[in-house]
Amino acid sequence: MPDDFQGKNVLITISGPDHPGITSRLMKIVSQDKTTIKDIGQSVTHGLLSLSFVIEIGDDENVNSHVIKDLLFEAYKMGMSLDYKIVDDESFDDSLEVDKFILNCVAPESISSSFVYDISSTLANHNVNINRIDKVSPREFSSLEILTTVPKSLNQDLLKEELLGVSNIHKVDVAFLKDNVFRRSKRLIVFDMDSTLIQTEVIDELAEAHGVGEKIKAITERAMNGELDFNESLIERVGMLKGLDSSKMQDILENLPLTPGLEDFLKTVKKLGYKVAVISGGFTYFANALKDRLGLDYAFANELEIQDGQLTGKVVGTIVNAEQKAILVNLIAQQENISIEQVVAIGDGANDLPMLSQAGLGIAFHAKDIVKRKAQNHMSHGPMTSILYFLGIPGPVNS
Repeated sequence: MPDDFQGKNVLITISGPDHPGITSRLMKIVSQDKTTIKDIGQSVTHGLLSLSFVIEIGDDENVNSHVIKDLLFEAYKMGMSLDYKIVDDESFDDSLEVDKFILNCVAPESISSSFVYDISSTLANHNVNINRIDKVSPREFSSLEILTTVPKSLNQDLLKEELLGVSNIHKVDVAFLKDNVFRRSKRLIVFDMDSTLIQTEVIDELAEAHGVGEKIKAITERAMNGELDFNESLIERVGMLKGLDSSKMQDILENLPLTPGLEDFLKTVKKLGYKVAVISGGFTYFANALKDRLGLDYAFANELEIQDGQLTGKVVGTIVNAEQKAILVNLIAQQENISIEQVVAIGDGANDLPMLSQAGLGIAFHAKDIVKRKAQNHMSHGPMTSILYFLGIPGPVNS
């Protein structure tokens, strides 16, 4: 062992065709020499292994005297390349200055090289370092999980705004998530109903059935964009439905279009033990029916008053608005005895923003522009099953 290696940290890098036993054979040498390991990382890309680890060479010239030579010889026998260099202790002291984040990227079809260029350049421009990239989808090149280290001084809002721009250009959904204990321990999924769980606004369907479709649709659009007070707009729209035969609700219910990927998404999360809720500014008649049909655990919405088989044009009880949605999310989390960090909230309208902002993972799903800009994360291009990748689940589970 050269004298200048004694008392130093040495970075060992091994690369070559992957096969079982490589790490074991190298670690046997390290352990037999009683050498201290201070760091290690390994990845495989298209059958090629890259393994790196840092060992501490002892001060005593009689200790660790053969470890690097033995590692070189063992790598040669396995047909692998091995390089080594001295690294200083300062390289281990940056953990206090950075946070770890996962950037998930999910494409409806495939990820292009130009997307990888743009996303990596955006990260580099904000001094975000890429530590590891993994292809998550087993066959298609359609999803990536990028482990990064982020300076604590990072302007995350600006970075997310630029990531949103890259996402929209390439039609690839991205989520920038803190890599902490809660990331893979989510336990509750909370959905908005209209334009999230289903592909329509129920109140607009009721309006069409009552001949006031254009009037109500215009108000709904403005309310979902945050341009109107939700309570006032709901009262106004429901008032226009006065006299509608309640039997029309059943006709609408039977033709509600579910969001693509929803049923596979629900089957997967329920199989993994998640609880699922719908909290809607729509109506209980539809939310409760969807709860029963889809096997959800909770449903909250507004109650339409019905007398003599007709809508009276009034809402009964407390209106489920943005603030109530946020309150209900917390109540369900308390009921399930979980942290709010373990909640995933999914919605599309401005009245979903408080619910999205307080959940551990808030996702604006095919949302209005104002919601995409303000939400933690967004999904605008893929089906509901794409959200599974944001949860660390590599796609729908098989039945």
